[in-house]
Amino acid sequence: MTRRGLLLGAAALGAAAPLPDEDVVGRPLRPWRRGGLDIHHISTGKGDSTLIIGPDGSSLMIDAGASTTPTPASLDARPSAERRPGEWIGRYARRHLAATGKPRLDAFLVSHLHPDHIDGLYDVAKALPIGKLVDRAWPDYAYPKLSDAPFLKAYTAFVRERIQAGGKVERFRVGAADQLALPGAEVRNLAANGEVWTGRGNETRRLFPAIDTLSKDDVPDENACSAAIRLRYGAFGYFAAGDLTSNSFDGTLPWRDVETPAAQAAGHVDVAVAAHHGMFDATGADVVRALKPRAWIIPAWHVAHPSSDVLERMLSQRLYPGPRDVFATGLSPANEMAHKWLTDRLAAREGHIVVRVAPGGGSYRIVVTDNRDEADIVRSISGPLTA
Repeated sequence: MTRRGLLLGAAALGAAAPLPDEDVVGRPLRPWRRGGLDIHHISTGKGDSTLIIGPDGSSLMIDAGASTTPTPASLDARPSAERRPGEWIGRYARRHLAATGKPRLDAFLVSHLHPDHIDGLYDVAKALPIGKLVDRAWPDYAYPKLSDAPFLKAYTAFVRERIQAGGKVERFRVGAADQLALPGAEVRNLAANGEVWTGRGNETRRLFPAIDTLSKDDVPDENACSAAIRLRYGAFGYFAAGDLTSNSFDGTLPWRDVETPAAQAAGHVDVAVAAHHGMFDATGADVVRALKPRAWIIPAWHVAHPSSDVLERMLSQRLYPGPRDVFATGLSPANEMAHKWLTDRLAAREGHIVVRVAPGGGSYRIVVTDNRDEADIVRSISGPLTA
């Protein structure tokens, strides 16, 4: 029986209480504790957002999405539509940062400039001070040239206002391991804008050709420019890459596959986030082979998340052997019907997915909490797993 099953059984039978440092199914998620590393994949049904609390209480948020795509194409808003997604994200972060004694975000990483990753940022900034904002394109937002879409105008206006008010903004530095500091852990900047870390020092290599040599249809889009990171704490490893893709248009544009070299630079990790929400153009076979995670997390908010080919690759014993679990922050009924033989194998179909790494990084648990209200009630626990 799995650890999750044991805990569920103990709760049902009224068995002896677990150790005080453990979460309990049916009870609120315990607060962060010094020395532990918590990674919260926040589930609003409207986009991506991840809150990381480091061993010393330092914090990093990656993205704060607020897609306006209506249902049924998107999932229902969680906890409800009474507030905007960014408000829910800000309240969630404030709640879980309270244990650190520092109700603020030390850094915020914008993986790329799409609404389901940035349009909740403004509400988060109202809820919590942000020490440092890092994105892929500051200061001129000229690579590649941004469109005049309203959401991009809103974001660049936010950045200008932040700088005028004395706030800190930096361009994501590929290869760096000191830009997104979580003392006691390491955040390595793997890729952005077609540039990838080589795995040696801070050395990088460029994959994209010069923009002015490309036809209009071949110019890289936002997804292909996404920022990717690897987080390490002791033996524990974690990979996240925004909406980075491995799609090379059937081999005609091999340089468009940035996700594979980023994953190869990261190497084996314990937990990997499926890039681009588990869509068809990401998490290619070589990505899966390189990362070999024990657990996959799919930040889903749309009826197309995930696609059957990607889910099949994540579960494939041919690409790498051994047990693994796949957790989704949400799942559309239509998506479930499309490939039920695969979605039946998911370890979670809805909820906040919280990775809790033990002090020192030797083991971790994956805790799923209810996203239908703000009580953070634990629904399932997987682990402990050895890092």
